[in-house]
Amino acid sequence: MELNNSSMKIKTDILNSYMRHKTFVPKKLEQKDTKYALFDKNGKVLFSYLDGKDFKFKENFYEKGDYHYFISSLDEVGIPIKYIVLETCRGVQSRDKLKIYTVIAFILSSIFVGFIAYLLARILLKPVREKVIHLDNFIKDSAHELNTPVSVLMTSVSMLKKGKNPEKMMKYILSSSKQISQIYNDIQFSTFKNLYESVDENIRLDLLIHESVEFFSDISVTKNIVIETFLEECEILMDKTKAQKVVNNLISNAVKYSKKDSKIVVSLKKEGLFSVEDFGIGISKGEQEEIFKRYKRGLNNEGGFGLGLDIVKRVCNDYSLDLFFKSKTDKGSTFFVDFSKIIISR
Repeated sequence: MELNNSSMKIKTDILNSYMRHKTFVPKKLEQKDTKYALFDKNGKVLFSYLDGKDFKFKENFYEKGDYHYFISSLDEVGIPIKYIVLETCRGVQSRDKLKIYTVIAFILSSIFVGFIAYLLARILLKPVREKVIHLDNFIKDSAHELNTPVSVLMTSVSMLKKGKNPEKMMKYILSSSKQISQIYNDIQFSTFKNLYESVDENIRLDLLIHESVEFFSDISVTKNIVIETFLEECEILMDKTKAQKVVNNLISNAVKYSKKDSKIVVSLKKEGLFSVEDFGIGISKGEQEEIFKRYKRGLNNEGGFGLGLDIVKRVCNDYSLDLFFKSKTDKGSTFFVDFSKIIISR
């Protein structure tokens, strides 16, 4: 269209000149990248800004090399000019620029899409990455957690065979066996909880807590920890295994994170408020927000899987029980579970 417009302008100038009986004086076009030449009917050059080339006068528009050519004819009597040939490199240059822009746009788009894909992958895979890290830590912690009671168990059996301190060795054997049993039960409950069917029944919570205290007394003896109890009669409607898990894990945590030669206070009010108080390392403010997350462990050499409080939290959620705690670093912690919602009134 640009070449056609230029051709029309040249034609107009030629016609105006001959109508005024003046000699046509060719002028350069405003478009510097467009040149033209004038030919008679035999193809002889009358005027040219072009280099000597062969032109296809029968074609209106064509491309050759790095140029486009537009040819228009002038059929006027008395005017020797027959063909107007325009030449421009603009189309080819524009096309080459378009190719470059297209390649650049493709590269930039690829980089942008790659960056977005990387960003989304980072965001979407973050939970998976965290789970893998947690699982890896869990496996390492499993080996560490089981190593202690197993080592004590083997050492105690060896010493028992030699007849050294049989009463003390039996206490260690009993304590180690119960620790292994508690670890296994936690892993089993946490792993297969969805397959476990709850069977609610009337439970004397005070008697259940008393059994748990007796169980953990054999474990706490290795750290010379005394468990004190203040239990009032209380009956609830709950699955016994889940109730046992709540009580056992809170007492187990208290034993793990208590200092040697200290005590643990376990109490139950008839209104259903159950609490376990220890005088151990406590929980820092930074840990308090995440303490109920699975695999979250306190900073203590006693280890642990980080399953205990997660199990307690999940069971409390099942029965809409209030679970809360208070803690001070190096002073100790007290965990509370309010069973008042499932108390059986008499």
